[in-house]
Formats: sequence, structure tokens, C-alpha cells
Amino acid sequence: MSAPRDLLFDLDGTLTDNYAGISASIRHALARLAAPLPGEDELRGCVGPPLRATFGRLLGTEERDLIERAIGHYRERFAHVGWRENVAYPGIEEALARLRAAGARLFVCTAKPRVYAERIVAHFGFDAHFSGVYGADLDGRYDDKAVLLAHVLETERLSPQTTLMIGDRDNDLRAARASDVRAVGVLWGYGSAVELAGADALVATPAELPDVILGL
Repeated sequence: MSAPRDLLFDLDGTLTDNYAGISASIRHALARLAAPLPGEDELRGCVGPPLRATFGRLLGTEERDLIERAIGHYRERFAHVGWRENVAYPGIEEALARLRAAGARLFVCTAKPRVYAERIVAHFGFDAHFSGVYGADLDGRYDDKAVLLAHVLETERLSPQTTLMIGDRDNDLRAARASDVRAVGVLWGYGSAVELAGADALVATPAELPDVILGL
């Protein structure tokens, strides 16, 4: 199999840690609905999966109108302040620079709505490294990361044989497998080594990421 030259990066838990903004915005939405508030452990599991699935689980419902109301309340806060409650992982900027200097093309592939993902990528100056930012639409199109990843491959005319997905949750691995793309699991985010056991490689720190990717 050819060495990877097109790299798809997850955002939350891989490039940046937006837990503070995500968790506070989830609590804001649930409070507006007078719903029970989850604890820290449950909230940490909310980083990565699409919001519609998260609110369906937290509210114990499949009722679309209720889930959409929750998302509306979430965005009341997230669009103004939540997206800024975010930090870049130490060393990730340098890792991106090394990979791009080595000739790789970089793309963001995230379940977060594209409008917020683009804002965050630009906020941290990561846009200098990425050839494109792909995320879900606000109405839920591309919530399924497997569908989103396939869309990136088609739109950018990427070969699965030379493409690599980098992320911290099992939905990143499942999306990659659905398109016959290899995957690297990162352990500084929100997924465990057990959750990411199916990855082609696991990486403990951003500093190690370029060598692992370039060595595949």
C-alpha cells in the first residue's frame, strides 16, 4: 500500500480541546429544557459524536423536534462564546507544519458543523496548513462521519490507498474503514487505547505524530 499523502484530521480531541465550550453549551441547552444535567464523565463522552445523537441519548428520545430544540439552545451559547472556550494541543501546530513540509496535503474532517470548524481552524492559524475544512451542515447533512469522509474523498478526488484519517474516537475509525482508508488513533483526546484498538497505529503525543504517519 502506498505511503499516505492526503491526511484527514478530526478537530475536537485531535487538533484542539473544546471540552469547556462543548460541555457548558450542552448544560445550557439541557437547562433551557429543564432536563437533568449529566456528570463530567458522561459529558466527556459527548466530545466527538454528532450533536443529534448526543442529545437523543442525553434526553432519552428519538423525537426530532425536541432534539432540534436542544441543538438550537446549544447553538445560542456555542456560536457566541462556546467555540472560543478552546485550546490547541501543545505540539500540534509543529506537527502540522512538519507534515505539510513533507509534502502531505491536510484536510479537516469533523462532525462539528463546518461553519464552526472553519472559524476555529482560522482562530488558531491552522488554516495556513489545511487545503480544506469539511464538517457537517447545520441541518444535519454529513452528521454521519462515514458519509462525510466519503464526500471528502469524492470532492477532493483522493485515493483511499494514499489517504489517512487521524482522530481520537471510534467514529473516526469506523468512517475510515467504510471507505477503505487507513486510520491513526491519537491518545491525547477523548478515546482510550481500547476504543482505538482497531487503528493502524496509535500515537501518544502530537510530537510523535509526523514520524508515525510518514513511517506508514
